[in-house]
Amino acid sequence: MATLYPPLFRPTPRGCPTTERIDTPDGDFLDIDRHGSRIGITRKLAIISHGLEGHSRKKYVLGMARMITDLGYDAACWNQRGCSNEPNRLPRSYHSGETNDLHSVITHCLRNNEYDEVVLIGFSMGGNQILKYLGENSDRVPPEVMTAATFSVPCDLSATERIIARPTMRIYFEYFMKGLRKEVQTKGELFPDHVNPTLLKGIHSLRQFDERFTAPINGFADAEDYYTQSSSKQFLTEIRIPTLLVNAANDPFLPSACYPTAEAEASSNLMLEMPQYGGHVGFVLNGPENMYWSEKRTREFLMQRFD
Repeated sequence: MATLYPPLFRPTPRGCPTTERIDTPDGDFLDIDRHGSRIGITRKLAIISHGLEGHSRKKYVLGMARMITDLGYDAACWNQRGCSNEPNRLPRSYHSGETNDLHSVITHCLRNNEYDEVVLIGFSMGGNQILKYLGENSDRVPPEVMTAATFSVPCDLSATERIIARPTMRIYFEYFMKGLRKEVQTKGELFPDHVNPTLLKGIHSLRQFDERFTAPINGFADAEDYYTQSSSKQFLTEIRIPTLLVNAANDPFLPSACYPTAEAEASSNLMLEMPQYGGHVGFVLNGPENMYWSEKRTREFLMQRFD
């Protein structure tokens, strides 16, 4: 219930962002919602990454943006390729291991030297991308990126897919596939030489979808190769900045492999928390402020880190 309640019943957090479009090095584009600090001009920025089949106006993104701007940060909530209201220019789309687009957003936001401090915040797939980005090549991470907070992260993608493939998880699988099917149909119309929508027939798992679409379009040998290269778990011990990873113990998507206790014990920078409740990107917290526990925990983490 913690997983289903927020998208169904949470009031939409307030926010009035402006949208900015940036070009990527390969000739595509990314759309970013910019939220200004509510306490005046600031040199602090939070970059917020959404999850699978999400976007920058999801309630959990808006809730985090509201909290972070109340705390005195600007917020940049970016849309993965294919998650804006307009189809992208190239056949490829987002995937769980994509970190170049995140880097493009970070470097764009830092281009005019407006910020001294950047915080990365990510949910689910977006959290996996952030953890992978921080650990796979830490020398690439700009020095202004000082900390990160991630929630409900499937840091072992292959093991997570096996959970979602269970019959009891069918409702979640169909939720994800609704958007993925639509995206493939659109890509097929725009790029018929690269994307074949007839391959959607007979897909009954995310692994089959990734085998037919995600892997070949993005240069992976097959779905398992995609999962192996894109899982953030293998990079966790290489993270060099203070990073919070929160995976609820009752998350219906995450197997035991996604609770990296050994990696956290081996790292002085990775803080793993496993609260009993929270579901997947749920973390419901009752109260008139419409603030969820994930937002409250992020606020506490940042205040402890920088104050």
